[in-house]
Amino acid sequence: MASYFGIFALIVAAIQGAIATVTLTVPKQAHTGGYKYAPLDPAPVGISFEFFAFPSYFTNVTATTQCLSNWKDLTGLWPPIRIGGTTQDRAQYDSQTSAYVVYSVSNPADAPASLTFGSSFFTLAGTYGGSVVVGLNRGKNNIQNTVDAAKIAVSEVKNLLAVELGNEPEYYSRNGQPIAAGSWSPAIDAASQNNWAVSVGKAVNKEQIIQAGNSNDSPPTWGAAELIATENATVKQYVKTYAHHNYPGGSVTSLMSHKGISSNLHVFDADVAAALKEGKPYVFGETNSVSGGGAAGVSPTFGAALWTMDYVLRASYSNISRTYFHHGTVGNCQYCFWGRYSMGAPYYGAYAATALLAKASFLTALDDGTNNYAAYVSFGSDGAPLRALLYNSDYFSGSGSRSSQSFELRGLTGSTLKAKRLTAESAMSRVDQGGKVTFGGQTFTDGDCKIAGTENIESLAVSDGQVTVAVKASEALLVYLQ
Repeated sequence: MASYFGIFALIVAAIQGAIATVTLTVPKQAHTGGYKYAPLDPAPVGISFEFFAFPSYFTNVTATTQCLSNWKDLTGLWPPIRIGGTTQDRAQYDSQTSAYVVYSVSNPADAPASLTFGSSFFTLAGTYGGSVVVGLNRGKNNIQNTVDAAKIAVSEVKNLLAVELGNEPEYYSRNGQPIAAGSWSPAIDAASQNNWAVSVGKAVNKEQIIQAGNSNDSPPTWGAAELIATENATVKQYVKTYAHHNYPGGSVTSLMSHKGISSNLHVFDADVAAALKEGKPYVFGETNSVSGGGAAGVSPTFGAALWTMDYVLRASYSNISRTYFHHGTVGNCQYCFWGRYSMGAPYYGAYAATALLAKASFLTALDDGTNNYAAYVSFGSDGAPLRALLYNSDYFSGSGSRSSQSFELRGLTGSTLKAKRLTAESAMSRVDQGGKVTFGGQTFTDGDCKIAGTENIESLAVSDGQVTVAVKASEALLVYLQ
């Protein structure tokens, strides 16, 4: 009998946990209510293009410009892009070639082991309307070639934000890069980075031109704080930003977990603080769900879209100014937001995050990141609340009943609010396999990324300054507060 009552008590507790309302108060003004607030970059969500593949994305993939333009329509600015990755340390500048890039591979799905690129590569990058970060080669230890490339980048890329000198240097030794011949360590790399930053900065006659760091191993080793401690005033004058890479990995369930996302980002707290102490932004210069182009069972799913959304927002809340999502080999990229022929579910998550942050100046989180339920509020330059986003990161596989979480928002004004829902049949839904993902009832068309379908705006009745909404497992809701 005792066992029966014990089981019954556990069942009741589980039900109560599932149906307990999450009650949140929306601050009437930024910097009030005892919450932490983060200043926002005007365009926090960006794209990183693998170096050798960059020209193809802009000349052979129709969806690229439209997908970026969709975000511009929300923010008023073209999203930031970064051009770099593993192949930047395999690439040598060739002033004699008229081609964007020159390489050969036995399989189109492969990345080249070596390549050259010409000045037209930078001319193409210079046509882009948003800010551009260009990654150049340090691994080959040919500083003159990198200086020559940097000079062309500065002259051709009108919106050049920064230049990277090498990609993920902690892997140089195992990859046989000449600069790491003999011994290689964070200290040796830091000395190399610092020397190259000064040399390149002086050669192009520009201060605040280097995006420094660019490692992938989890801090503190190979992190920004460690690097900054080695820099003198001369080096620091050439640094524009500090960057790190991050690929959390894991299953769909663990990836999309709000608690897991918050925990993952806390790893970078000390590095962010160190960069901000220097008055420099800290960015994720390359990131995505799972390294190596993604995992087929994880990266293209709607769960990964929800991770993308929450990850952007938690990163922004953590004072990580911009998040560049990496896009690799065209046609062989599980985590890519779009390709030649189909959209990827994660694009929807990035779009929803952009919709919350668009034209906002500040962001706060109403939750503490210790459970599965997230709530964010963005604020305008005048401090007034603009939008709220509610996220239920409970995993729904698509079978059985789908649970729902109630959120009660307090401190509201007016009698009605509008909302858009980010949803799919399940966390495992894949756009590229026919699954339907929608934001506000609309989709992005395969092949060209144009918005399609009738917009579905939900109307929420406000009573006594409060509204209660239901958000299903593996779903999010964007609420417009104005």
